[in-house]
Amino acid sequence: MAATTGSTEEELREQVVRVGRAMWERGLVSANDGNVSVRLTDGSVLCTPTGVSKGFMTADMLPVVALDGTTLRGSLRPSSEVLMHLRAYLEDPGVGAVVHAHPLYATAFAIKGEALTGLMMPESVVAMPEVPLAPYATPSTQEVPDSIAPFVRTHTGCLLEHHGALTWGADLMTAYLAMERLEYSAQITVLTRQIDGERQLSPERVAAVRHRFNIPTP
Repeated sequence: MAATTGSTEEELREQVVRVGRAMWERGLVSANDGNVSVRLTDGSVLCTPTGVSKGFMTADMLPVVALDGTTLRGSLRPSSEVLMHLRAYLEDPGVGAVVHAHPLYATAFAIKGEALTGLMMPESVVAMPEVPLAPYATPSTQEVPDSIAPFVRTHTGCLLEHHGALTWGADLMTAYLAMERLEYSAQITVLTRQIDGERQLSPERVAAVRHRFNIPTP
């Protein structure tokens, strides 16, 4: 079962706090938005609490939940959105951390209902060739985890229609950096469209990048 290799719970608590602060400082979340979780070595999940700004969390605030959502430890309640985090862990044992945020540009695409599929840079082909759109789901219901389930094993993140974005990875830093990449892709798409300059890499160039980095053709 995946967890951040070699990290104790105490270390992971500090990592979650640092990632939350980074999300807040970069404008990926505002007020009490967003949530972060990481799988512990015993299979339980350390997550951010409800109603707390990610820029002002402390390590002792983080509750621990079981994969069925039961709170195991902690004085603060986990976010109701932890359900989609838990679904990611259940869908893929290789997932070790999950990040949910409301980055401005990516959320604009989520509201528009448009997936991010542009391959305008080699970096996109290598790191995040597609950000699919999970269909709208009523917050705090089983619809939310069901909406992201089809993408967990095949992608590293998705847009949540009319909501925000979700990313995941083998460890916390990987999941967080996927959120940065997702938002950057959204920003680049907006900017190139504003100057009428959106251009995709040719199929030949995409194939060359995939060959160079041993990436299977979808």
